[in-house]
Amino acid sequence: MIRPAGERMTPMRQAIEAAAARLAAAGVASPRTDAELLAAHVADVDRGRLMLLDDADEQFLHAYDELVAARARRIPLQHLVGTAAFGPLTLTVGPGVFVPRPETEALLEWGAAQKLPPSPVIVDLCTGSGALALALSKRWPDARVIAVDDSPQALDYTRRNTAGSGVEVLAADVTDPELLPELDGRVDLLVSNPPYIPENAVLEPEVAEHDPAHALFGGPDGMAVIRPIVRLAARWLRDGGCCGVEHDDTTSELTVEAFAGDGHFTDVTARRDLAGRPRFVTATRIGRS
Repeated sequence: MIRPAGERMTPMRQAIEAAAARLAAAGVASPRTDAELLAAHVADVDRGRLMLLDDADEQFLHAYDELVAARARRIPLQHLVGTAAFGPLTLTVGPGVFVPRPETEALLEWGAAQKLPPSPVIVDLCTGSGALALALSKRWPDARVIAVDDSPQALDYTRRNTAGSGVEVLAADVTDPELLPELDGRVDLLVSNPPYIPENAVLEPEVAEHDPAHALFGGPDGMAVIRPIVRLAARWLRDGGCCGVEHDDTTSELTVEAFAGDGHFTDVTARRDLAGRPRFVTATRIGRS
């Protein structure tokens, strides 16, 4: 950053710039942003108001230094501040639950744009923090929204985030072929951000060391959970009901093949996120004869 000659940095600015340099040296992808967000967290202000603060007293500097040191060890920013932004939501997250990513907001935008009947039934499989379920429940306040996961640790966060929302939280294994027969032919919209990373993939430390492996890896080809979800969608969706499933950016074709090969879907479409990467596949349930 180039400063006018003679401009004096405040202690707050000095602390943030030193933190950004430290995080950059540690390989953090967005060092300045993370430095500012950590400072805003310690100061208990919005990031946009951070630079209005001049003072950085000893108490602030001590707490800030501890958080910056932890981030430099590649502990996720969201674990340090205890929250993650997702679309219109701020979700509670921490160790034991997958941190929702901005990339999944493309799936949310697609789901929120669907034309659903009054009082629709919506299912979010592998819900994790409850991000998709909660966001869709706000889009359709009269919907029955069911959030499913099999991780007790993740479900603690799901329940915390969806408390008071009306979202139904269910502990269940989405690879169970007999799961919830009472939903057969009754679901209007199904979404999922399942474990989909192929085994042996090389991941950033924030992901490999802190996101639960159970929420990341989908077998040798990344499809071990996606294929059972396709079969559940075929059974649960009403005629004309739709679904969207996120996948690894290397498995778009496999996910398309899973839907197309099932024989119960039409309009199978590979879709990209805002960065242009293959991100999720959508499909519509063919009418039953």
